[in-house]
Amino acid sequence: MPADRLKVAFLGPLASFSHQVRVINSTPSLTPHYWPKVDSNKCFVILQAAAESFERTDAELLPHVSFADAFTAVQQQVADYAVIPFENSTNGSVVQTLDLLADRSALYTDVEVCGEYYLTVHHCLLVRKGTYPSGWAGYDGSITKLYTHPQAWGQCNNLLSQHFKGVERQDVSSTSKGAEIVSKETGEQAAAIASKFAAEHHGVDILKENIEDRADNTTRFLILRNTRVERTAQLAFEQPSTSSSASTQKTLISFAIDHSSPGALANALLIFKAHGLNLTSINTRPSLKRAWQYIFFVECGRTPSDENKEAVLKALEDLRHATEFCRDWGSWKDQLSM
Repeated sequence: MPADRLKVAFLGPLASFSHQVRVINSTPSLTPHYWPKVDSNKCFVILQAAAESFERTDAELLPHVSFADAFTAVQQQVADYAVIPFENSTNGSVVQTLDLLADRSALYTDVEVCGEYYLTVHHCLLVRKGTYPSGWAGYDGSITKLYTHPQAWGQCNNLLSQHFKGVERQDVSSTSKGAEIVSKETGEQAAAIASKFAAEHHGVDILKENIEDRADNTTRFLILRNTRVERTAQLAFEQPSTSSSASTQKTLISFAIDHSSPGALANALLIFKAHGLNLTSINTRPSLKRAWQYIFFVECGRTPSDENKEAVLKALEDLRHATEFCRDWGSWKDQLSM
């Protein structure tokens, strides 16, 4: 294997939704890819660098059993990139990712966000091969246990409440892991919520397709890199778009405030407005320093211009005086405005 081959970490095992993000540079771009057949020993994404010094090449995919392992792979330069789910349009933020971005023990000091990718997510109800020969039309209500990643339950609530009320739900590390468990299950009638891709990979039957509540169910992934690795700084991630409007730049900043100081949060948020940064989302996670005190995550956007090219730097400078701490997690192109 060439020493300069790019390596991309993702939440495994193989056939998870993170695995379905295929990184390819046509402009460069990021596009979803459903692998027709997977060799578990040779599972790759294609990635082409934007810089002329990089030739079109494939990159090794490195499945990891947890989000933390993927973060660590980037921090320790075992992987050049990590593809991490950040939020879902139906079920909201991915708490595990926010907890890692909180970085309370300063484990990921060199990790930053360099891109994003939107993947439309279609879930299937998967069962062991041959369990229900007549498919969903012949389903007799005999499933006694369901497996999936915690984020998927809220995306399929309508089906679950109508047909699986009271059925035991088991959280697993990824949707693909649920499919794998069902493929080997012999002691009970179990099912998993995962993708068609996972069904093909693990050799299970699809009992029912497209079980998500909304047809536009979409997960946004963040692309992570290590700030000390120069070659990854040269890559840009852009999804194809027909929009003629100017693209905006997104920035993610985390900070904590003195909760005993009246107006501390309002003062911090006003800094973004003062520098022309449009707040697009705010999330919180417990600080774990004191109960009921939080780390805030703010995403903001701007359309780059000569007038605001230093807006983020100036905002961060002011935030350092108005907060207990703040951290810039990086800036990247807003793929929805491309």
